[in-house]
Amino acid sequence: MGVVLICACLLQVLLPLGAPRVEAQPASPARALDAALQDYAYRALARPHTGIVYNATVPANLTGIAASALRLRSGSLRRRGLAAYFEFAMPTGVLVQPHVERVVLVYHNLGNWSGYYYPLPGYTYLAPVLGLMVYDAANLSAVGLPDLTIVASGRPILVNFRNVRAVPPGGPAPRCVWFDLDGVPQFRDLEATNVCSTYRRGHFSIVVNSSEIAPAPAPAPSGTASPPTPTAGGRAKGNSNAWKIGVSVVGGTIALGLLASIMLCCVRHKREKKLEAMERNAEVGETLRMAQIGRSQAPVASGTRTQPMIESEYVA
Repeated sequence: MGVVLICACLLQVLLPLGAPRVEAQPASPARALDAALQDYAYRALARPHTGIVYNATVPANLTGIAASALRLRSGSLRRRGLAAYFEFAMPTGVLVQPHVERVVLVYHNLGNWSGYYYPLPGYTYLAPVLGLMVYDAANLSAVGLPDLTIVASGRPILVNFRNVRAVPPGGPAPRCVWFDLDGVPQFRDLEATNVCSTYRRGHFSIVVNSSEIAPAPAPAPSGTASPPTPTAGGRAKGNSNAWKIGVSVVGGTIALGLLASIMLCCVRHKREKKLEAMERNAEVGETLRMAQIGRSQAPVASGTRTQPMIESEYVA
């Protein structure tokens, strides 16, 4: 009966520990940035006019990132579209879901922060990540607003990238990449040179598969041999060899020191054992009698048991 009670108590303790807990997942850095840029963009809309672009002011720790806000009527966006909102061109027929009277289009340019917030292993960014997010314009002082969805019901939304880096000769063709709100990338072909297309909001860029980029061709040999020019790699290799030699010397010195210490300890231990053995033998031997000699005492051996016999006695 006691064993059963103990098992029941253990089950009551262990079952809550093993039960899955439903906890709110922390927001990803990209989603946290979206919320922060929405706040900064809305702050720029102090006294907004419809159809006017307002540039947001970002803090110093986000230097290199640009954000802007544009307030529009949902009906006007659907009927007229938007010819140019920075790199984005929105055709007619763009629907907002769920429907609201006015929307705020928040523009992102992540600049040199693109790879940090949207890492893409195996690919190289040829252009910064651009974002287009949509929010309700009913309350311009609100923070943490949910994202609204836009759908291009006819022609797609075009993203015309500027200052795109060139692909090395012989490299793979660049491709468009679209990140959804979960940061999952989807690749597509370019519509035209430096132009991507989409039917929804999100973040976009142009990338190239870095694993398919061919290495630079070796320079053609010339008729006159020239002395080798030291490179950073050569210096690094020399420094690496010197570092290895230094570590080997230090390690060898330490090893020799340890070996000498071990040998010294062994010698001392052997000497101490020998002294202990001598002391034990001395304690086991016969105890000498003490006698007064002058003003001091000294050990005196006892008389022998067998008296010596003088040789003259044998003669007799």
